[in-house]
Amino acid sequence: MSARIAFADVVVGTELPAASYPIDRLTLVKYAGASGDFNTIHWNERIAVEVGLPNVIAHGMLTMAEAVRIVTDWAGDPGSVVEYGVRFTRPVVVPNDDSGVTLEVTAKVTELLEGNRVKIAITAKFDEQTVLGRAQAVVQLS
Repeated sequence: MSARIAFADVVVGTELPAASYPIDRLTLVKYAGASGDFNTIHWNERIAVEVGLPNVIAHGMLTMAEAVRIVTDWAGDPGSVVEYGVRFTRPVVVPNDDSGVTLEVTAKVTELLEGNRVKIAITAKFDEQTVLGRAQAVVQLS
């Protein structure tokens, strides 16, 4: 965990360090076990294709959690995120191979709020396509 960011050191337009998060089939199995979400579209290719998906897809909440890591790593405290919301716009398709896919995440400060809070816009991409819409977090800084 990095040092806490001070509100006085942040301006609108501040870009957080970009991050890449690998997601493979093992990640999906681990997440299913931790979350209790064993929906077959997250592990069974036949079922995923039968319901109209291109292949097995990552859990939406896993994608959402990976995307906000850019903010928690930057802020230095996961508890500093006081609001977080996204719209799911495209699934993250995870092939059955050893490398999986990579979720590429960028973020920047879009607004300074009262009480040492900042609003941060997050962009998460897989295969060069945005997978989360309106992804933003409000972070309490020191």
